[in-house]
Order: sequence, then structure tokens, then C-alpha cells
Amino acid sequence: MYEHRKQPVAPVAKYYKRIVKNVTIALIVMFVSLGIGIIGYHFTADIPWIDALHNASMILSGMGPVVEIKTVTGKYFSSAYALFSGVVFITNFGIILAPAMHRLFHKLNLEES
Repeated sequence: MYEHRKQPVAPVAKYYKRIVKNVTIALIVMFVSLGIGIIGYHFTADIPWIDALHNASMILSGMGPVVEIKTVTGKYFSSAYALFSGVVFITNFGIILAPAMHRLFHKLNLEES
């Protein structure tokens, strides 16, 4: 995906393009995940759209639920969505930090050689 350890460090312009690309991917993942949460809460827990948005946003960001879920299917969805959101939250950090970490480790490796 990125340059091999024996290749020189990528130019700054290419590095910035990688950052923009990875942030874009992370935003797409976040908005798709938010959409899943909004639709899921609205249809499984009978929550109005704005409250579903608020609850899904809070769960996805790691803050916690806001709306009390009263339906059984809503509670099942809420449990699955909370687990899913935790994985998405951590994955997005990895996606965003990948170019910077690669560049750092690449520079350290070149200095060693």
C-alpha cells in the first residue's frame, strides 16, 4: 500500500494526499455507520428521526445512550449497534492515523540503516 522500507520516504504532497484519502474513508465509514444507527433506532425502537439521530450519534461517539429503549427488538438492536460502534470508533482511529504512523516508522527505519 505504501512504500517499502528500503524505498525513500514519500514526498510531502503524496503524504498529504494519503491523509486526505484516509480521512475521507473514515468519514464515509462514520456516516454509513450513523445511517445504520438512525434507521435501526427509528424502526426497531419506534423513536422519532431526530431522537434516533441523537442516540446513534451519542453511541457512535462513545458517549452512551440518550433515549430509553422500550421495545425488545430495539434493545437487541441497541446492544448490537453499541458493539458495532465500538469497533467502528477504534477502526476509524486506525484509518486516520495509518499514514502518519507509517511515515514515522519509515523515517525511524531509514535512520537505523
